[in-house]
Amino acid sequence: MSATELPEKHPVQTEGVKTAMEAIYNWNYEPEIDQIRTLYAKALDLQWIAIKDLDWEKGVDHEAFTRTFSLGGIPVTETSFWKKLPQETRWQIARRSAGFMLSNFLHGEQGALMVAGQLVSAVPHMDGKFYAATQTMDEARHVEAFAAYVKLLDDVQPISPGLKKLLDNVLSVEDWMLKAVGMQVVTEGLALYSFRDMRNQTDEPLLKQLLTYVGRDEARHTGYGIKYLNQVVPTLTRAQKDTIEDFAFEASRLLIDQRTGYSMRDTVMKLWADAGIDPVEAFQAMTSERDVIAKALERRGGRMGPISGFVIPTLHSIGLYSERIAGHFREMWTANMGAEAAEHMASRSKELPEDLEAWVNEGYETL
Repeated sequence: MSATELPEKHPVQTEGVKTAMEAIYNWNYEPEIDQIRTLYAKALDLQWIAIKDLDWEKGVDHEAFTRTFSLGGIPVTETSFWKKLPQETRWQIARRSAGFMLSNFLHGEQGALMVAGQLVSAVPHMDGKFYAATQTMDEARHVEAFAAYVKLLDDVQPISPGLKKLLDNVLSVEDWMLKAVGMQVVTEGLALYSFRDMRNQTDEPLLKQLLTYVGRDEARHTGYGIKYLNQVVPTLTRAQKDTIEDFAFEASRLLIDQRTGYSMRDTVMKLWADAGIDPVEAFQAMTSERDVIAKALERRGGRMGPISGFVIPTLHSIGLYSERIAGHFREMWTANMGAEAAEHMASRSKELPEDLEAWVNEGYETL
C-alpha cells in the first residue's frame, strides 16, 4: 500500500457525546491580549517530536520503575510491606497499576485534544484561537507519546467513569468560559500536578523524560487558562461567577469524591488482586505504616494533592473561589475524610507558583 492510500480497515466509532457550541469569528487579526500572543509564540518555539526527541531505544528500565513506583503520588515503595514482596510481584503490581494510571492520562489527553479543537472555534479573541491551535497540536503529541509508553507496560486500560463523565461535561457544555475552566484549570491542573508528582518520584529514565516534556506543555496550557480568564472574570456578574465556580467544583468532585461511585481505588485494588495480592491485606498493611509514608512525603516537600495543592489555588488566583464554593469543598472533604481532616485541608493555604514552567522544571533541567 502506498503512503497516500487509506488503510483497508477504518476505525469505528466506539463511543460519543453530543456537543453544541457557538463558533465565533473574529475579523480583528491584531494582538488584543499580549500575554496570550506571547504564550502562543513560546508554544511555537517549544514544539517537540515524540518519536524523535524521546529515547525509546532502551525501553523501560524495570528495576528503576519498580524501585520508585508510587500510587497516586503515595510512595508505597517506602513501606516494609512493599519491600517484602518478591521482585517479580513488585514489577507486576507496579506495571499494572501504572498502566491503569497512565492509560487514564492517555484518555485525558484525547479529551483535551478534542476540547482544544473546540476552543479554537469557541473563544472570541484571535490570540486565544492561535494559542488553542498550538495546544491542539500539543495534545495530539501527548496522545501519541502516552500510547507508546503504556504499550511498553501493559494493554491500554479503560477510562475511569469519573474522568469520562468530566470529559463529557466539558465537551458538551456550550459556554467557552466553562470549557476553559473545566479543561485549562481543573483537568490540565490535575494533569500538571500529577505529571510533576510522578516525574519527581520515578527514576525510570524514559518515563521521567516523557513526563518532563509533557509537563512543560501542560504548564503553558494551564497558564493560558489563567491568563485568559484573568482578563474576563473581573467583567462578570456574581451570578456568572457562581455558575463557573459550580462547574469547576463539579469537575473536581467527579474525580475525588468517593460518594460519586467513581473512585479509582477499587480498580487499582482489583489489579493488585490479579497480580496475586490480597487488596484488603495490602491496604491494611500500608495503612499501618502511615508514619513511614508521611515521613517519606515530608522529605520530598510534602504533598497536598492536586485539588487542594493546585486546582484550588488556581481558582483563587483568577477570582473563582468564593466563600460559598469553599464551603462546598469543605463539605466534600468532611464527607470523605471526617471533620478534623476537612478543617485541616481547608486551613492549608498554598500559593500558586508564579512561574509554572520553572516549577515544572525544578530538579530536572537536563532536557
